Amino acid sequence: MSTEKIILGIDPGTTVMGFGLISVKKGKMEMVSIHELLLKKYPNHETKLKYIFDKTLALIDEFHPDEVALEAPFYGKNVQSMLKLGRAQGVAMAASLYRNIPITEYSPKKIKMAITGNGNASKEQVAGMLQNLLKLKEFPTKYLDASDGLAVAVCHHFNSGTIADTKSYTGWESFLKQNPDRLK
Repeated sequence: MSTEKIILGIDPGTTVMGFGLISVKKGKMEMVSIHELLLKKYPNHETKLKYIFDKTLALIDEFHPDEVALEAPFYGKNVQSMLKLGRAQGVAMAASLYRNIPITEYSPKKIKMAITGNGNASKEQVAGMLQNLLKLKEFPTKYLDASDGLAVAVCHHFNSGTIADTKSYTGWESFLKQNPDRLK
């Protein structure tokens, strides 16, 4: 019986979407992979959403994560941007739930706090701390969205067994039960 757990972290986005995978063996973390989806080149929002869904499924099928952690959308002033970001997150959630992978959401402040100890840390500070925590000689990507995806996975590992500021779902039924307002 293996004690390894693989966690896929996702930072939803419609321009760049970050993914990070970690393996945890006997409490020790190791980076498995880091990806970013560059979505600027796609002609419309629907095509971007399909690509996000397909890529999330491909990552799940390739790496077989035990759990998926997502960064929850933050509240902004631009309603259209929030709507698009929420759709991107929803599509990544749907792909995970389609493969029956439990998902957990974390707020951006919770992720930054878990990684750096400061809920207002910059993306650069988060990436630097991840490099230190995962003992990486250099950071494997120039996109901070990818490092944010990795940060979500590490945050999830650090918060395993706690419930504060998170929402977990084990499937569509669980999601709908915890979010009755989203059912129309």
